[in-house]
Parts: sequence; C-alpha cells; structure tokens
Amino acid sequence: MSSSPLFRFRSPDRSPRTPPALRTAAVVGAAALVLLVLVAARWSPLMSLDRSVADALHRHAVTDPGLVHVSRVLTDWVWDPWTMRALIAVAVVLLWWRGARPLALWLAATSLIATLLQQGLKAAVGRERPQWPDPVDSAHYAAFPSGHAMTAVVTCGLFVWLLRLYGAGPGARGAALAVAVVSAVGVAATRVYLGVHWLTDVVGGALLGVAVVALSAAAYARYSVAREGALAGAGTDREGSRP
Repeated sequence: MSSSPLFRFRSPDRSPRTPPALRTAAVVGAAALVLLVLVAARWSPLMSLDRSVADALHRHAVTDPGLVHVSRVLTDWVWDPWTMRALIAVAVVLLWWRGARPLALWLAATSLIATLLQQGLKAAVGRERPQWPDPVDSAHYAAFPSGHAMTAVVTCGLFVWLLRLYGAGPGARGAALAVAVVSAVGVAATRVYLGVHWLTDVVGGALLGVAVVALSAAAYARYSVAREGALAGAGTDREGSRP
C-alpha cells in the first residue's frame, strides 16, 4: 500500500530555502545548549526563582493533601512519560496499518532519540538539589532536563505536526496546540509543586522537546522531497526505457 498523498509536502516546504522548522530548531537548540552549560556549571538564570517558587509551593503543598493527590495523579498517569510513549506507539501502529510506514518509523525514531538524548544529558549533568524544609516528594535530586516535560512536549508536538501533514484545518490544529500548551504548563506546575523538579529542569526539558520536534519536522520535509524526486526520476526512467 502506498503512502497517502496527504503526506506530500506543499509550498513552501518544497522551497530550497531553510525550512522554518529548521530555523526554529536552531534558535531553540541554542537556548537549550546555553541553559545546559549554565546548569552544568552549577548556575542557572532561574536559580532565584527556583528556590523562592519551590519554597512557597512546598510549604503550601504540605497543607493541601487534596491538591497534592491531584498533582500526583496528573504527573504519574496523565503526563507520565510512559503514557506519552504509549500514545506515540498507538500513532505508529495506526500509521503503519494505513501504509505510511516511512512516517511511522520516523515517528518512532524521533521519540526514541529524544528519550536517549534526555537520559544522556541527565546522566552527564548529575546535579543534586538540597532537601527543602518541607519536602513533599521523597526524591533527593532534581534531574535536568525534566523527562516529563521533554516527553510531553515531544508527544504533543509530534501530534500537531501529524495533523499538519494530514492537512487538518486550523480548528483541529488550534485545538491540538492548545492541548500541547496546557500539557507543557501542567507538567511544569505539577512537577515543581511536588518538589521533584526545579523551574530550570522543566524549562530545559521543554526546550529540548521543541528542538527535537522542529529538527524532526525539518528533516522529514527534506527526506520527503528527496524521496518523491527519486520516485519521479525512477518513473521517468521506466517510461524512457519502454519501446
């Protein structure tokens, strides 16, 4: 079964100019790299906010067990990385079943690469955080960049991208973008509220996620154009070889 024509890129994706997604990836990737270097050097531009916001939220959390429970459910089930990966797996299976196998493999590879990159950066930084006066969570360290934030942004970003590839209307894409924004903000709020991450961690994870999705979209645009060109060339050669 051939891939759906809805996956064929239209102008300006066929333009030889740098795709917008690639420019976005370059800017966001540079910001993420700067933040990574600062965190690795044990300094963060958000350090004062990290401590003041975390202190205030943690002191409030110990007095509101109901909100703590809601935050735990959201972070452990709704926005858990494994829930996000399961959604990607469902999308991969559906794309494969519909015959869009290159796109299915591309989606799976993007999710895997993002996870490996986040885990590698987390291991490389290895930053410990002090215990707060009233810790809500039993975690002894805040991992940079946040895997929850990165995975949520990557998953939602890939679904927005898929809607664009399928030619979804502005309404559907707007709704998907709203879900993506709510998810990114929700992950940040719940992780910081529970005392598992700092603001720096969730911002770093979100930046990493945006950069990965933008790079993947730009690379797939180039791959799609090159693949269609090769298929067109092969068809021309077959036509020319006929008697």
